[in-house]
Amino acid sequence: MTDDYDAATYGERIAEKYDEWYSTHDEDIVDRIFEMSNKGSVLELGIGTGRIAIPLAQRGIDVAGVDSSPSMVQKLKSKKGGRKIPVKIEDFSSFTISEKFDVVFVIFNTIFALQSQDEQISCFKCVHKTLKDKGKFVIEAFVPDLNRFDRGQTVRAVDVGLDQIKLECSKHDSADQTITSQTVHISEDGIKLYPLKIRYAWPAEIDLMGRLAGFQLLERWGNWKKENFHSSSGFHISVYQKK
Repeated sequence: MTDDYDAATYGERIAEKYDEWYSTHDEDIVDRIFEMSNKGSVLELGIGTGRIAIPLAQRGIDVAGVDSSPSMVQKLKSKKGGRKIPVKIEDFSSFTISEKFDVVFVIFNTIFALQSQDEQISCFKCVHKTLKDKGKFVIEAFVPDLNRFDRGQTVRAVDVGLDQIKLECSKHDSADQTITSQTVHISEDGIKLYPLKIRYAWPAEIDLMGRLAGFQLLERWGNWKKENFHSSSGFHISVYQKK
């Protein structure tokens, strides 16, 4: 993938398909974020099309967002209640917001959209400045499973239909902890490519980033029902508290 890929590329390219492909989500997400907010204010990093932010706002709490993709935010603003949610168009590795929040959250693996460890640590530091005293930073991310790669690559059929097929083609760089991929959508309308580049991290590394930025790990769950995280968990919800 060329150097043209930047913080906005994924959202700008996939905005047209995002809600169609990813409209469903675990309903417990909204419940848990609402509970942690204590009816206060929340900020979502990578707010996207608002599939979590809008239901939260409908419960009567103050919701704001940060996103690097104008096209994704335009989708949010086109939805009922979306225009009431303030969104700052900015890279969330270096955002600045004067308001203080009770909860900041980044979910659906979006923390890994930041392309380096330095950017991910910078995000933690920005969040620390944005939270109220004892505020919480919530991260949902997958636990890396490198066994899915064969000689550093993988190709899989995500969806096969009568008139379309969706493939995911990925390459893995273990030295940089990066995965570069293309979702290839083939239909009667032609072929479209949706690029993604991520820099993954294991939970222990994310914990260390948090400590460097002034956080302590408060809780870690294996799912949004708050069940225990264990060695076979495929992803984690980690709740950090500002010291």
